[in-house]
Amino acid sequence: MRPRILVVDDEHGLVRALEINLRAHGWDVATALDGTSALELAASWHPGVVLLDLGLPDLPGLDVIAGIRGWSQVPIVVLSARQDGEDKVEALDAGADDYVTKPFAMDELLARLRAAARRGAPVDTTEAVVEAGELTIDLARRRVLRGGDEVRLSPTEWALVEILVRNRGKLVGRQQLLHEIWGPAYSSETAYLRVYTAQLRRKLEVDPAHPRHFITRPGMGYVFEVT
Repeated sequence: MRPRILVVDDEHGLVRALEINLRAHGWDVATALDGTSALELAASWHPGVVLLDLGLPDLPGLDVIAGIRGWSQVPIVVLSARQDGEDKVEALDAGADDYVTKPFAMDELLARLRAAARRGAPVDTTEAVVEAGELTIDLARRRVLRGGDEVRLSPTEWALVEILVRNRGKLVGRQQLLHEIWGPAYSSETAYLRVYTAQLRRKLEVDPAHPRHFITRPGMGYVFEVT
């Protein structure tokens, strides 16, 4: 089976050249010229590697990385003209696995892509959009719809939703949630979780006093139930 790669760049000529070279070296290639199309293809096509430019016309490349990382661990290799060290650090911290600067040598890029594919897990078939009752949680676009209407969530509320939905049906411990959302220094601040879970229930549950989706397991943690 040919490995799949999603190429995301708004330079039409470069995208075409990359597509030709990658196909010649055994890759199955899909292309996107903007961030929105990239997120849609990542969710529907499930590439084995994503090759991503940071300078896209609609979404910052870092937002595309965050959108993919919300539901998938597919290797992401950044291909960018930005050579500043700070840009590289930001991309890697956001979840990129490698960073290649333009102009580049095709042989080196191919070698890095092969290495990324080897390091990567099997193709991720996790759903990017999760349906739960009247809720639609879009992990790629980082948004929640209730009855078809978007619900505005704070960054912290979204972080809590994302972790629970990615682990839906499984107990997520209090310390894990506190560590991932607020950091290791907050591992005993369980009141934070009570406050934010209550806020989410008011926004997302039909009956916040009797939640169907955001369930507390006293003394242990929280579970997101789809039904």
